[in-house]
Amino acid sequence: MDFYVILGVDRTASAIDVKRAYRRLARKHHPDINPGDQEAEAFFRLVSEAYETLIDPERRQEYDVHGQRRTSPEGAADSLVAFEGFDFSVSSTGESASTFGDLFADVFANSTGDRAQGTGTQGVDLHTALRMDFDDAMRGGTHEVTLTRVARCDACRGTGRRRVAESRCVSCVGTGEARWARGHMVFSRRCRQCGGTGRRRHRACGVCRTEGVVSRTETVVFRIEAGVANGARIRVPGKGSTGGRGGTTGDLYVTVAVDPHPLFRREGDDLHIVVPVAVHEATLGARVEVPTLEGATNVRIPPGTQSGQRFRLRGRGAPSPRGGPPGDLMVEVRIVLPRVLDERSKDLMREFRRLHPEDVRTGLVS
Repeated sequence: MDFYVILGVDRTASAIDVKRAYRRLARKHHPDINPGDQEAEAFFRLVSEAYETLIDPERRQEYDVHGQRRTSPEGAADSLVAFEGFDFSVSSTGESASTFGDLFADVFANSTGDRAQGTGTQGVDLHTALRMDFDDAMRGGTHEVTLTRVARCDACRGTGRRRVAESRCVSCVGTGEARWARGHMVFSRRCRQCGGTGRRRHRACGVCRTEGVVSRTETVVFRIEAGVANGARIRVPGKGSTGGRGGTTGDLYVTVAVDPHPLFRREGDDLHIVVPVAVHEATLGARVEVPTLEGATNVRIPPGTQSGQRFRLRGRGAPSPRGGPPGDLMVEVRIVLPRVLDERSKDLMREFRRLHPEDVRTGLVS
């Protein structure tokens, strides 16, 4: 934009005229006077830049010779909107007249639109659940889930554009510059369609509609470590949704629901099981068969074992999904009395009572 036009002074204006024009515009468009008004704030930045340039003799001389640099502070020349002057050949009254807000709304729409076109959006994480059998959870292995996710468009490789035979850009008619007017004021910027080259080498991808991503249903395969616990959350990197225009890709989180086992109860990496033991086995001692994850094993029941007594089988519990040693198997004895149906059995129990008359509930009631 022309700094002299912005301040509304002649090119021969003195430093006093420049300062007076700046103060006049500052009183009207300063952000403190227009809180929350982005249009006024943007215009005040242009006024300040024009003032700082024209009030400094050296900078003013360089500006008069070379003009305004046509690069943005970030170096993104394609997003810079330049003021080209006035065009009084068109009507700017009545409904066709442009307001101050219309002008800068158009400027913002073009400049921010260019930046957004080249900026990828951030992907998001996805969450799903997987129900597993207890034995499968103990073994671990490869599993899969089917879900719908936003993934990179294969047709354009995520760019939102596809190469075509080179031709003249129809948007700028080969000039490399897009121009538009607001009232009598004319603005220009580098053409977004051809990047300022005036030649068209790409077209919008018709598969993803320039977004660079498409929605698809796919099966995701991942590994679960042996011994995974109920409620565990598995992270599958890079299998979430992908952001548009070359953006990042989120992760997939799978929450595991493990069905309970009819015999084993899990506490940490330890497994617990209740084993029925006959009264004569508990009294005389015996070796009983106990199921484990690897198959049945024999456990020695010492003579005089009480109901509720526990025995530990080290390393026979659940595998550790963290790579540590496996847990233990805790075997709890539960004495089961036989159903006394015949008189011979009753006589034996009466004899047993006579031989052991002690009260097993001593101290229970005071």
